Amino acid sequence: MTFNTSISNTTCKPQKLVIFIPAFLSVVFIIGFVLSALSLYTFWFHFKKWKTGMIIQFNLALSDISIIPAAPFMITYFSMANHWPFGQFLCQFKVFLLFIHMYGSIYFLTLVSVHRYVTVVSLTEHNIFKNQRFVKFMCIGIWILLFISALPFFFVLKTSEVNNITQCLRVHQTEMASAYFTWSMVILFPGFIIPFGVSVTCYILLGSYIVKTDTSLSRGKAMKVKSMGMIVVSLITFLVCCLPVQVSRSIAVTVKQFYPEMCQLLYKVENIYYVSIVLANVNCCLDPLLYWLSSKKFQEAFKSTLSLFRCQRKQQNASFNTDNSAITARPTD
Repeated sequence: MTFNTSISNTTCKPQKLVIFIPAFLSVVFIIGFVLSALSLYTFWFHFKKWKTGMIIQFNLALSDISIIPAAPFMITYFSMANHWPFGQFLCQFKVFLLFIHMYGSIYFLTLVSVHRYVTVVSLTEHNIFKNQRFVKFMCIGIWILLFISALPFFFVLKTSEVNNITQCLRVHQTEMASAYFTWSMVILFPGFIIPFGVSVTCYILLGSYIVKTDTSLSRGKAMKVKSMGMIVVSLITFLVCCLPVQVSRSIAVTVKQFYPEMCQLLYKVENIYYVSIVLANVNCCLDPLLYWLSSKKFQEAFKSTLSLFRCQRKQQNASFNTDNSAITARPTD
């Protein structure tokens, strides 16, 4: 098998990306990693008994943080004018993690919306979404689906030499154009359109239900505020982080497949696509807001986690200053 294929007759030459993309991506990854790590720590160490909603949110946080090992490679790739110096396996591994992160977020966000609708509207004790075993099996099933769907990247994805620049998952890889187009069209419906449709439907039904809810009682008012907050954050995450990358990628692979000579259009769509990749990773920063809105207990536990790390930081600084003072005070010969 030939892993690196040279292309001498490409129609459109790859263009350099705007400089803010790797810079902004770095900021997003740092903030997202800190918030996701703190959220996972809060879930794991502050809650002995997990409700079903918390199980789903924990898995959402795991999918968010799964992109972190690929972050340095992505930032370097964008910084080096889209030249991939790390070899084919790491290219495949990066795309594998990117897939797990992106579609894991979509599926678990959809599960959050279904869970929220069913648990609020259906108040019966026999609600299946209150069954921890059922919810755990659903989360495990999503992880199995993600891994099975992402594994083919290790067998199909190849790097390419385009104008003496090694490309990794870029639209200018002419020999991969058909594969990229086919994969994008196949994954579009089960990977985005169907989950997005389910989420919107659940939130519309939930919104119409809570509008009719009596808010004279404090419990009803709290439920309404919590649900409306979760609806807004979830829909913003879908519209900002998921929709642009799906649309721009579909247009880019279509132009490359059927109109390869339309270079200016391809350049514009390509730039939009790479900006949308940056936006897709903003969900690492938005999802912790979803956990915050969903539970007062999480808010208190998260504050406790922040206080713990602040105290540890102060103790380390105090210890460091004490050591420095001792060194400074040491008599000289």
